[in-house]
Amino acid sequence: MNGAGARTRCGRRVGTAVLAALGLAACSTAPPAADPASDAPEATARADQPYTQAATYEATLALWRGAADVNAWIGARFEYDLARAVQLSETQRQRNGQLPIHAPAAFFGAPKGVCVDLARFAVETLRVVDPPARPAYLMIEFEPVTLAGNTLRRHWVASFRRDGGHYFFADSKRPGHIAGPYASTQDFIDAYALYRGRRIVAYRERATHERQLRTPAVRQPREERP
Repeated sequence: MNGAGARTRCGRRVGTAVLAALGLAACSTAPPAADPASDAPEATARADQPYTQAATYEATLALWRGAADVNAWIGARFEYDLARAVQLSETQRQRNGQLPIHAPAAFFGAPKGVCVDLARFAVETLRVVDPPARPAYLMIEFEPVTLAGNTLRRHWVASFRRDGGHYFFADSKRPGHIAGPYASTQDFIDAYALYRGRRIVAYRERATHERQLRTPAVRQPREERP
């Protein structure tokens, strides 16, 4: 065990018995509101947290047992890549085409990237170490913001299931945090919009980060304005 990780303080205390049963540092209430203009981690998000790692990605897979192991490593090692965020923005993709998303083994060796790189690492890794958790991608579409003249609207996190509950993690905004359990993805979306301070216009649960034949996204109702 080595390294320093990150965890977000929960808004309410979670029972010790529940944590022991789940093996997760999770809570269903969102942390204080974040900077809405960035997907980078909050400056106050990181704290000491042990994690397990072997010399290679393949050897580490043999040590990890579930989301708690993957999450602890993410909290300790992940670095946000602002330059890559601009390259992967909607504006730059329209100009220059798609960029490849970091493969899990490569990301393990150099854990620096953006939300979709992190989500891919978490989903594909958890599919190896804990397939019954049903890991998947959650693509969130916010109302767009502009960064250095580039439009940003999509955000990716990973999800999994445990004992009927929905959990969400591998979030570049709060690495090392597991949100849940929630009764549904919609419940998480409602809480996440409040945390991020940005309106979510749609979301889609997906089996892959790659482009697919278009499937309907869940559109959020527009707020009535006086």
